[in-house]
Amino acid sequence: QLQLVESGGGLVQPGGSLRLSCEASGITLDYYAIGWFRQAPGKEREGISCISRIGGSTNYADSVKGRFTIPRDNAKNMVYLQMNSLKPEDTAIYYCAAYRVTSYYCSANANAYVYWGQGTQVTVSS
Repeated sequence: QLQLVESGGGLVQPGGSLRLSCEASGITLDYYAIGWFRQAPGKEREGISCISRIGGSTNYADSVKGRFTIPRDNAKNMVYLQMNSLKPEDTAIYYCAAYRVTSYYCSANANAYVYWGQGTQVTVSS
């Protein structure tokens, strides 16, 4: 059974940076796509980035393109979300999620993801 645990959230000033971590246990992530999603109070869950299996593609929502990246460390079985130039509208609970893939594509649709972490709070405020 794959389990995911997010960490790295916190309070940061506008323009600052944070790196979220998604640590997997139970199964190696080599053949899994990992997605990062966020949900702000009163808003729908938003898919912000995903990375496919080893050698696969990455995708970013327009709202974070150029500011966020999604590196993965297969040796550590971890995926990260590097967030730069943070804005108050980035405030949300951030979740990582995973599903097994046979292609080098990752889906931005939350319904494709089978495994979810518990979330970590990110607050961008001065």
